[in-house]
Amino acid sequence: MNKDKSLVSLLSSASTKLTPHSDSARLDAELLLCHCLKKDRTYLYTWPEHILDAQQVASLDALIERRIDGEPIAYLTGSREFWSAEFNVTSATLIPRPDTEILVEHALLKLADTQGPFIDLGTGAGVIAICVALERADIEVYATDISDAALEVARANATKLGATVNFITSNWFERLEAQKYAVIASNPPYIAAEDPHLRKNGLPYEPINALQSCDNGFADITAIINASSAYLQPNGWLLLEHGHTQAERTRDIMLKQGFGNIETVPDLSGNDRVTFGQFT
Repeated sequence: MNKDKSLVSLLSSASTKLTPHSDSARLDAELLLCHCLKKDRTYLYTWPEHILDAQQVASLDALIERRIDGEPIAYLTGSREFWSAEFNVTSATLIPRPDTEILVEHALLKLADTQGPFIDLGTGAGVIAICVALERADIEVYATDISDAALEVARANATKLGATVNFITSNWFERLEAQKYAVIASNPPYIAAEDPHLRKNGLPYEPINALQSCDNGFADITAIINASSAYLQPNGWLLLEHGHTQAERTRDIMLKQGFGNIETVPDLSGNDRVTFGQFT
């Protein structure tokens, strides 16, 4: 038996190679091995002596090198879990973060006593709109993105997960019909161009237009708030994800545009992350 090509041996060596480059080297190695094998993580420990063929070993080696270069695991495997579902992701879409589940959670709370409709602006891989559609199959769900490549991924995710979403190519509200929504949600670009985080943690691999915004990160937040009142039903809600230092200014912009019941809620780390307000 060629133990150098066994799962247990390859998992150990991959973890060792990745340790200087990742805080989650063992998990990274497991996910890359699972991707090469098209198996789940349980398989790795059920069949530790399984021997990979030459092509699988070559694929694993190539993925490890890309991970060492800083490419995110989600792009290497083409998927990311969100809201207990597996979403396809590509370099045309942002990688869904757990903190965005806070936005989904509060959008669903605002929709609890309404019949919609709901719209997600700048949907990317479609995670916000699709999760809402899966939880509220009784309402009309819409989603926009300026990127046709991103919408292609979002449509594929909706089909895979059995969600009904109306996808529209649009830069925020520009190509929307004159319809009023009960809830508008968005995770827009909000990182300032000079922010050093853009050069760290895999962000250079993600679409810059979905991350970076002018006016110290507030250009898109401001544009959405200023235009949203024309698209909200009476007493409708706007929910925005933003950077952890941007809550106060986001609330101020909402207040100046006539929103009330404005509130900011924290993410999983306790940082300000989602601000919402009601337009009366």
